[in-house]
Amino acid sequence: MKSAFPGMDPFIEARGLWSDFHHKLISAIHDAIADRLPPQFVARIDERHYVDVIDPAEEVKQRRAFVPDVVVESARNQHSESAAAVAVAEPSVGSVVMHPLLEVEQREIYLEIWEFDPQRRLVTCIEVLSPTNKRYGSIGWRDYDRKRQMFFQGHANLVEIDLLRGGQRLAMVEPWPASPYYAMVVRKASAPETRVWPAHSLAPLPSVPVPLTPQCGDIVLDLQPLVDAIFRRSRYATDVQYQLPIDPALTSAESAFLQQQLNAASR
Repeated sequence: MKSAFPGMDPFIEARGLWSDFHHKLISAIHDAIADRLPPQFVARIDERHYVDVIDPAEEVKQRRAFVPDVVVESARNQHSESAAAVAVAEPSVGSVVMHPLLEVEQREIYLEIWEFDPQRRLVTCIEVLSPTNKRYGSIGWRDYDRKRQMFFQGHANLVEIDLLRGGQRLAMVEPWPASPYYAMVVRKASAPETRVWPAHSLAPLPSVPVPLTPQCGDIVLDLQPLVDAIFRRSRYATDVQYQLPIDPALTSAESAFLQQQLNAASR
């Protein structure tokens, strides 16, 4: 069964399917471009990982919202320098509930295109943002921001795809388009200038250029067929539960469109 939305389906994020979808989309992008690369280029999937310390209440919220690529490592016993200076309270009857901070291992995969002739060098990086990249102030936020800055300084080309409604976007000089999703391309030759394609749920996702070198031009990446195929093959329709509300909530236009789809399906 296909998605009820012609563009990005927001229920993938909201129903705890994001980790599965993220891995499959990176693999699908690899397969879509690998055979179209000129002979001197190769596409490779890579991974970064780090340990973040978060509030367990936030971890539970994120798991319910979109199940990020995380593994809980251990509970962390925190002792601040000011702890010794805290006054001892009067004894009281009963107990209180407390929670430790959690050390969580984050794993994020991405795609790189390398040129190996005449010399091996990184040409383009393709990133599909994870929830950890949009959690303001976290290690994942800071690490990805540092990586992003290298591409803004002309290290190589960058294709950044954000298909998450939740979280906070990294700052730019101009305001981001008023769209729930986007694709951004940074070309090495014109960095730090970027070009951004707004993306929505109610319209097919844009086709995005994947720049190589000035001599070899671009490969066009058509995102919507990849997303549709993942939704169908993964049978996400069994999990999305379109009748239930989600967070972030749908817009009025999205809610009206979805209701039309559900009514048509019931008939």
